[in-house]
Amino acid sequence: MKGFHNYYVYIVECSDGSYYTGVTNDLELRLIQHNSEENFKSYTFSRKPVVLKYYEHYNDISNAIAREKQIKGWTRKKKEALFREDWDVLKVLSKNRQGGNDEKVHSD
Repeated sequence: MKGFHNYYVYIVECSDGSYYTGVTNDLELRLIQHNSEENFKSYTFSRKPVVLKYYEHYNDISNAIAREKQIKGWTRKKKEALFREDWDVLKVLSKNRQGGNDEKVHSD
């Protein structure tokens, strides 16, 4: 029987306005690491501080990794709709991604 695990898919906004999406088993620690990271090769190293914009909880690492990959493929507007939990705009952006330009979609 599998044990209960905590995994988080998260999105942070970097100081340059870009978004970074990742997966971790300790969200609080990972945010501390992003903001104090000494690894100059990491994406967030020169973009500190980072601010948590969104996260989702998972019990299975495979599901968390799949979701992380999905979100990484999204446009900026789609990620921002996710932050706002604007499901209507998210649906429209998902449809437009398949054959249209999501730049034409606006939210009130």
